[in-house]
Amino acid sequence: MADSKHILEDKFTFRELVISFQGWIRVFVWNYRILLVAAILGAALGVAASLIKKPVYSAETTFVLEESEMGGLGALSGLASVVGLNIGSLGSENGLFSGDNIIELYKSNRMLSTTLLAPVTTEEPSKLLIHSYISFNKLEDKWGKKVDFTILDFNQPRENFTVQQDSVIREIVKEIRKRNLAVDKPDRKLNIIKVAVTSKDEAFSKAFNETLVDNVNTFYRETKTKKTSENLAILQSQADSVRVVLDRSIQAFAQSQDQIPNPNPLLQLGTVQTRSRQVDIQASSAVYQEVVKNLEIAKINHRNNAPLIQIIDSPRLPLEESKIKLKVGILVGAFLFLMGAVFYIYLKTLYRRYVQEVA
Repeated sequence: MADSKHILEDKFTFRELVISFQGWIRVFVWNYRILLVAAILGAALGVAASLIKKPVYSAETTFVLEESEMGGLGALSGLASVVGLNIGSLGSENGLFSGDNIIELYKSNRMLSTTLLAPVTTEEPSKLLIHSYISFNKLEDKWGKKVDFTILDFNQPRENFTVQQDSVIREIVKEIRKRNLAVDKPDRKLNIIKVAVTSKDEAFSKAFNETLVDNVNTFYRETKTKKTSENLAILQSQADSVRVVLDRSIQAFAQSQDQIPNPNPLLQLGTVQTRSRQVDIQASSAVYQEVVKNLEIAKINHRNNAPLIQIIDSPRLPLEESKIKLKVGILVGAFLFLMGAVFYIYLKTLYRRYVQEVA
């Protein structure tokens, strides 16, 4: 019974909770000067942050990606099988960049470094995007102790780069991938991809976004059609070679006829060479016909295998600007410092009540 009574005495009643709350209100009112100074100081710092912090510009490109399928050649494949042709062997695998692989391609070192070494504008081919990035991020001051940018020439061919140049590019690529680049699908059910580049320089954001999209989409299209393109080139070479042989056979047949314009029908030996040339023409014609047939099918397959990449939205000046607004800076700064002051007064009061009084 004594234990249960002790437990009941330790419980807080609603009246005690209200009294405790009123006591803390009086404590904060008594220290209103500290709260007021904290709020003013926080508002002042918020104003300074909104004025000093540079705005960030965002360039966005959205495009739709449609994967090619071999299903469109179904009727042609059935027709070709009748004459012994296999269209499937002329195509390439559709899963090369299926799913989210193209998103990772946008974040790859090769694509980002190639984009960095591209010119900002066609009017100034010597000024590269990497020069702009180094300038507005003030890397010459931040990395000046480790890297001497005055001796680094990024306009020379990539194979001539030094170890230090490759190291600088690698570090910049890491920073861009971490802070400046965002690639995702707004809707996972659709094949629409959004590429966003944010930076402190408006011209850099726009140029880097457009160049990166062009580089990646070109590489993606060439890779997707590489097998069919190589197969098309081989068939074209074969068709040209067979056509040369056929033309030579026709020419030889004409020469043999010119040598014996009116052969004696009683002498068959004089017509042997002409008949032989006719057989060569027939054989070459049959081969040429089959090669041309395969060539035309390969051309159709090559066109159907090319992915459709259609730009929906592209960045246009002026870009979307993101910065700390004056009102937001004042409110956020005042709120944060006010909460810090409240926490300081709370800890200070607890220390006086339970530490200094006991001592």
